[in-house]
Amino acid sequence: MQTIEKALHQPMPFTTGGQTISDRYVSREISPIRFDFRLTAAKHSLAGSQLGKTICKATTEELMAPKKKHLDYLLHCTNEPNVSIPSMANLLIERTQHPNWTVVYKALITIHNIMCYGNEASLTINADCYDMSQHVRRYGKYIGEKIATYRVCAFDFCKVKRGREDGLLRTMHTDKLLKTLPILQNQIDALLEFQVSASELNNGVINCSFILLFRDLIRLFACYNDGIINLLEKYFDMNKKQCRDALDTYKGFL
Repeated sequence: MQTIEKALHQPMPFTTGGQTISDRYVSREISPIRFDFRLTAAKHSLAGSQLGKTICKATTEELMAPKKKHLDYLLHCTNEPNVSIPSMANLLIERTQHPNWTVVYKALITIHNIMCYGNEASLTINADCYDMSQHVRRYGKYIGEKIATYRVCAFDFCKVKRGREDGLLRTMHTDKLLKTLPILQNQIDALLEFQVSASELNNGVINCSFILLFRDLIRLFACYNDGIINLLEKYFDMNKKQCRDALDTYKGFL
C-alpha cells in the first residue's frame, strides 16, 4: 500500500516536475546556443519530423563539422521513395536563412554533401523545377515592379484613363511626365522579361499568368503611347535639360 501511495505522488516520467522550459534553462544554465538548438529540435520532434530533427542536428551553431551519422541519415533519405526531397530541400533552405553564420555554412555543407553522394535519380526527379523557377522569378519581379510603381505614382497605369481628350498621360504636365514615363518604361521592361514558349502555355498556371500579363501589356502600352505623344507635342517648349531627358525617354520607347 505504501508503494502505491509513493508512486502516486511521484512526477510522471515525461514531465519536468512542474518546471517550464525557461525554468530549466535558468536552473541548469544552458547556453543560449544549446537552448536555441534544443528548442528547434523539440519543434521538429513534436511535429513528428525525423527529417527536420536530423537537419537541425546537422546544422547546429557549434563550431564543428556536421556529424557523419546525420549526413549518412540524410543520404539514406535520398534513397527512400517515401521521403519528400522537396521537403528536405525546403528545410535546408530554411536553415540557410538563419542569422548565425555557422548554421548557414553547415547547411551549405550538408547540401553539398547530398549533391555529391545522394541518390542522383531522386535529386533530378524535379529537374524541370529550375525552368519553372525562372518563370516564378520573372513574374515575381513584374509584380514587385507594379507594386513599386503604385507606391511612387499613387495610381495604377492599367486603370487610369487613356485617350486623346482626358487620358492621364496625354494631359500630364511636362515635369511630371518626364518623371513618370521612365517608371512606366521600367514596368513594361519587367513585364517583357516574362517569356514562354507555345508548349509551356499548356500549363494551366503559366497560361493564367500569361493572360493577365497580356492584358496588362495592352493597357500599359496604351498609356505609354499617350505619354510619348504628349512628350513630342511639348518637346519644342522644353528647356535644354528637359529636351535631353525627353530624348533619352524617346530612345527607350524606340
